[in-house]
Amino acid sequence: MSKQAIIVKLTAAPGKRDELVAALAPMLDQVENEPGTELYLLHTDAVDADTIWFYERYTDQAGFEAHSSSEAMKSFGAALGTLLGGKPEFHFVTPQGGKG
Repeated sequence: MSKQAIIVKLTAAPGKRDELVAALAPMLDQVENEPGTELYLLHTDAVDADTIWFYERYTDQAGFEAHSSSEAMKSFGAALGTLLGGKPEFHFVTPQGGKG
């Protein structure tokens, strides 16, 4: 079984980035209790004030599916409507090596 990784781009509605980051706090807490989630890192873009990036790595497909179907994810998804300025972009990648 190979690890699963995703790079996610979230574009906040203009001026809503900080609110979007705050809305993500429960997800950051949630992943602490997900054994299949190895990395779940939130980044704000250094150039575009409305862009948030996530790097997520899971032990396998089952770990990703457990995260994606969690109650916290469902609740967060419902709250996104007024905070997003566009559709989330999901880039599925396969880790090949490196540190971390």
